Amino acid sequence: MWNERCPVHPGEILKEDVIAALGLSVTEAAEKLAMSRTRLSRVLACKAGIRPDLAIRLEQAGVSTARTWMAMQANYDLWQAMQHNQPPVIRLQEPVEEP
Repeated sequence: MWNERCPVHPGEILKEDVIAALGLSVTEAAEKLAMSRTRLSRVLACKAGIRPDLAIRLEQAGVSTARTWMAMQANYDLWQAMQHNQPPVIRLQEPVEEP
C-alpha cells in the first residue's frame, strides 16, 4: 500500500478552483461545456471521473490542458486501486542482469 495521502479528486478541483471561482452555477458551466447538468454534477460530487471527452472540453474552454486533467484522474484512480489488496502476481519475465 502507498503511504501517500489520497490525491484530490479532479472533480473537486473543477468545482472549487474553476466553477466556484468563476461564479458559475453548475447549470451555466454544463451549458458552456456542452454537457448535461447531471453528468457534470456527478463529476463535481466526485461520483464520476473526468473522462477524455470532458478533459478536451475543459481545455477548449481555457481551463488547463486535457493531459493535465487526465493525469489528475489517473493519479486519483491509481491511488484508489492501490488501497485494495491485489491478488498474487508472478513475474512475466525475469529481470535481465547487466554484465
